[in-house]
Amino acid sequence: MPADSEAPAATIWRDGEPVYDRGETVCVIGAGGTGLAAIKNLREAGFGVDCYERETGVGGGWNWRHNRSPVYASTHLVSSKPFTQFPDFPMPDDWPDYPHHSLLLSYFERYADHFGLREHIWFGTEVMRIEPVVDTFPPRWDVTIRGSNGGAPRTLRYAAVVAANGHNWAPKMPRYDGLDEYRGKVVHASQYKDSAQLRGKKVLVVGAGNTGCDIAVEAAQVATKCWHSARRGYWYAPKYALGRPADQVNDRILAMRLPLRLRQWLLEKTIRISVGDLTRFGLAAPDHRIYETHPIVNSQLIYYIGHGRVQPVPDIKRFDHYEVELTDGQTIEPELVVFATGYLPRFEFLGPELLSVDSSGRPRLALQMLSRVHPTLAVAGLIQPDSAIFTIVHWQTVLIARWLRLLDAGPDRAADVWNTFKDTPDRRFTEAHVKDSTRHWFEISHFVYLREIEKTLRTLEAVA
Repeated sequence: MPADSEAPAATIWRDGEPVYDRGETVCVIGAGGTGLAAIKNLREAGFGVDCYERETGVGGGWNWRHNRSPVYASTHLVSSKPFTQFPDFPMPDDWPDYPHHSLLLSYFERYADHFGLREHIWFGTEVMRIEPVVDTFPPRWDVTIRGSNGGAPRTLRYAAVVAANGHNWAPKMPRYDGLDEYRGKVVHASQYKDSAQLRGKKVLVVGAGNTGCDIAVEAAQVATKCWHSARRGYWYAPKYALGRPADQVNDRILAMRLPLRLRQWLLEKTIRISVGDLTRFGLAAPDHRIYETHPIVNSQLIYYIGHGRVQPVPDIKRFDHYEVELTDGQTIEPELVVFATGYLPRFEFLGPELLSVDSSGRPRLALQMLSRVHPTLAVAGLIQPDSAIFTIVHWQTVLIARWLRLLDAGPDRAADVWNTFKDTPDRRFTEAHVKDSTRHWFEISHFVYLREIEKTLRTLEAVA
């Protein structure tokens, strides 16, 4: 139990059960990279923090020993070091441009130790339910917890809640006619851990995101046959362009403040020079401009397609007992189908109304992080940036901490700001017209989004 929790807590009663009052302490859910940043920045703003982590160590999804981790043995970053690290805790200079997942986990462990965060984390503790206490303003929160392996529940009352439980752990499975009768093996990419699962098999990988491309590349090296199915054509950016990591080249172009159409033309030209005409390899031509879908960064897929080790195919029409019929009429017979079809956001401990979840299941949050219903509830890390996430969640959690500090110090002064937050229309923090799909619900341009965070921080400073 964290040091903060050693002091006796005042006990309240709710529905005949005791509630232990944690005063002005903030509850953080999850000790992955986002949760660690939240603990650190809330502590620096003067808050007590209790963080609940269902697993036994930090790292969240990047700790591949965790049950819900989507990481597989060969996972490397698709964003380079400068765009991945926290701004106040740089990665070592001698690390590669694109670190392996084990290095990223060690980075989080060192971050937690450097800032003394572990003493504020309850490991092996699952959050079961969070309920607002609506007879106070700002509203407080009753958080019911229990040990991940069972045990009696316990409810504690907090001044605020920051959910940092991630959104890449609840698999999104597609539906196809005949899939239930298919006799081959079907797995989601969340179940994929090592290329040994592909060895010697005829494999169909479905999905052309970064994970799908990685698994297809691994299948190319160990499988008997690999088909790679994509619904549409995409832009496949190499990890290096013009001698630099591709995201660094992109950022230099962004810094030039060129019009969107000119930037799209420059990057599309760069990809064509680096990769070539994708239709030569049997891939569909992209049906959109660059920036209009989440970037795919992979230098090896085209190589293995060019060597005949990966065969691009279109979308699936239907399954039969042993066959898969594709939309172009051809039939294939894979032994293993891997659905790299992404994930859906899940907040099992929160009522959907607290996040303004719409009929499609998408949370509608102010600035993609603040509840529109209660000013003391925030979600950190619910973004899909065109760059890395951890630099952005650092500034997200700085903003959350400063907002809660303003709310605590001067609720009257914060009222106008809160009205602006909750009434602000939904906004896509991108310049391009992003595809409308669950994969792109949280898509942002890091350049546009960080400018909005900076603007909001200045507003908070002016009001404080």
